Amino acid sequence: MTSVSRDVFGILPGGGGTVERFHLESEHLKADIISYGCIITRLETKDKHGNFTDIVLGFDDLEGYVNKHPYFGAVIGRVANRIANGKFTVDGKDYELAINNGPNSIHGGIKGFDKVLWTPEMVENGVCFFHTSADGDEGYPGELKVWVTYTVDGSKLTVNYRAQSTKVTPINLTNHSYFNLAGQGSSDIYGHEVSIDADHYLPVDDTMIPTGEVASVVGTCFDLRKPVMLESRIEKFQINGFDHNFCLRVEKEPQHCARVHHPSSGRVLSVSTTQPGVQFYTANFLDGSLKGKGGAVYQKHSAFCLETQAWPDAVNKPQFPSALLYPGEEYNHTTWFEFA
Repeated sequence: MTSVSRDVFGILPGGGGTVERFHLESEHLKADIISYGCIITRLETKDKHGNFTDIVLGFDDLEGYVNKHPYFGAVIGRVANRIANGKFTVDGKDYELAINNGPNSIHGGIKGFDKVLWTPEMVENGVCFFHTSADGDEGYPGELKVWVTYTVDGSKLTVNYRAQSTKVTPINLTNHSYFNLAGQGSSDIYGHEVSIDADHYLPVDDTMIPTGEVASVVGTCFDLRKPVMLESRIEKFQINGFDHNFCLRVEKEPQHCARVHHPSSGRVLSVSTTQPGVQFYTANFLDGSLKGKGGAVYQKHSAFCLETQAWPDAVNKPQFPSALLYPGEEYNHTTWFEFA
């Protein structure tokens, strides 16, 4: 059984509304999710001794999430990841977005879905959040209705994303939780063992936009088909870390995509999804300037993200799986995070 309760997490400045917090708890998993940005603020799982520890980065209060931060725990939309030069063309019409990541647009723009107050409704084993994004919001076409549902069942956290649009629009929804299976506030993730079930990845240019090539992982640092320890992989290939899309099978059926094991604590995270890709990111841009929960200082490589999603810049790459939603259709994707 999963218990679901709600309380007030804080009040948005300037009369922006009341932010509620929802607590989902089973025997194996405890999750706190707020209505601002659909943010997972806390996620507690057991170690090999049966002790609960919070394993996601974040803040103790609403102020931390309202201030500038790297999308800790939030739902990202309308389009997660980068769109080259903040431009795309749909149905013969050109659209321009805010440039907020070098020369590109990233994570929905200046005020993406991570920065809006969603309307919550408690459901069986969880909570469903609703938001209407107006036609032209952040430069995107069509009025978009979005539902994001979090449920906890035993040791599994499920996130379902649904959306409907009045016009053809690109859409790519994901959750941007930063995990550290040793516990949030731990210094690094080098002692984590990672595997990703992908034969191909997307090479990127110096602004992190995919070049268009779908490259084999064989013989590269991206060959994670068998478990590798992160520290040895980063050292062997002398890389800054990972921030790349791994190409999964293009189908709507659930598929296992990644597994992370932290031997010291015994924690294991397994991820399955209906999405065609997963962005593996090792928090390369954290620099110690942010203080998080309990005064923790978040350094480079102190967390990892597994953002299940469409391929980056798909709206400008016709050879990539389409990320367009058409009127009369429904966007519907699910990701499962299972802990052991």
